Amino acid sequence: MAAAASALTTLTEDELLFQSTVRRFAREQIAPYSREMDEAGVFRKDIIRQFFDLGLMAIEIPEEYGGAEGSFFQAVLAVEELSAVDPSAGVIVDVQNTIVNNAILRWASAEQKQRYLPRLAADTVACYALSEAGSGSDAFALATRAEDRGDHYELTGRKLWITNAAEADLFLLFANINPEAGYRGITAFLIEREFPGFSVGKKENKLGLRASSTCELILDRCRVPKANVVGEAGKGYKIAIETLNEGRIAIGAQMIGLARGALDHAIGYAKQRKQFGKAISEFQGVQFQLARMATEIEAARLLVYNAARLRDAGRPFLTEAAMAKYYASEIAEKAASQAIEIFGGVGITKEYPVEKLYRDAKIGRIYEGTSNIQLLTIAKQLLTR
Repeated sequence: MAAAASALTTLTEDELLFQSTVRRFAREQIAPYSREMDEAGVFRKDIIRQFFDLGLMAIEIPEEYGGAEGSFFQAVLAVEELSAVDPSAGVIVDVQNTIVNNAILRWASAEQKQRYLPRLAADTVACYALSEAGSGSDAFALATRAEDRGDHYELTGRKLWITNAAEADLFLLFANINPEAGYRGITAFLIEREFPGFSVGKKENKLGLRASSTCELILDRCRVPKANVVGEAGKGYKIAIETLNEGRIAIGAQMIGLARGALDHAIGYAKQRKQFGKAISEFQGVQFQLARMATEIEAARLLVYNAARLRDAGRPFLTEAAMAKYYASEIAEKAASQAIEIFGGVGITKEYPVEKLYRDAKIGRIYEGTSNIQLLTIAKQLLTR
């Protein structure tokens, strides 16, 4: 492994064992199919089944519900290791654990936990539905409405760019029950795929993360029982904000995994590619490129690990999460680009893995809060001290 060792010293023996198990699984079970899944734009169902079998879809869910009862930090490790092989795999596990499972654990009622957590641990893929055509960075400008019909709500609207939607059977979805109240009308709902009036629409044909599904959701007077409101009605904005803050740490982990994968490929190729009678890894110019990549990746990893540790310790982590997501996504794109340069002309062909990582890296600076939004968050925290 090309990554520096210093960050690994912060891991416990149990975490190191977990990390190595996920790494071996990713290399043996996902890597052989990564290119095939990317070209088909479909993630293999048998690999998702293995995610459940290994407990990777229920890392923080308590054992009483069938989960692994692990830590947020372990979820971050899993996302990193999967993403070093295929970032599409990383984001599937990320959304399930750090956003949906986390939100249910923190805000769902006892009955909701009993009903949904065992399913999420066993076989049910979930997704998080906040974004709409008119609400991206301005997440609270959502237009999806929820009207009170007595014993249920009736939801109407469309959601866009929803990760895991093609595979999901459970959707943590946000709608406004009182538009006049602005963001204070936003409410979180748990919606099952078979609810009347709910459907999954068009699947996006994307530049990167092609094996990870991204679809629109259509709500046509969708009937949702009041028992499926998560937390308090009108308090969904709090759930949305806090889950995204945590999810950004995992996106940082996805990006450092991607960057590490790019570096590993670049090192391997530099050692075997010969020019002017010797391996290009013997040229100082290439050595300097690799050294800079490794240093920047290590710095990004430490930012991500620090934010994850703070979260597990119950300490404030908003600024650290924004820094981790911002920097890791910048470094991932840079590392993937430099890896292509080390490969030279063949680097842009689909015969080699680095062009895929370059495509996959671009979304890191956009989803779960653009780089500008992260910078804004950091600046606000600095200026209010």
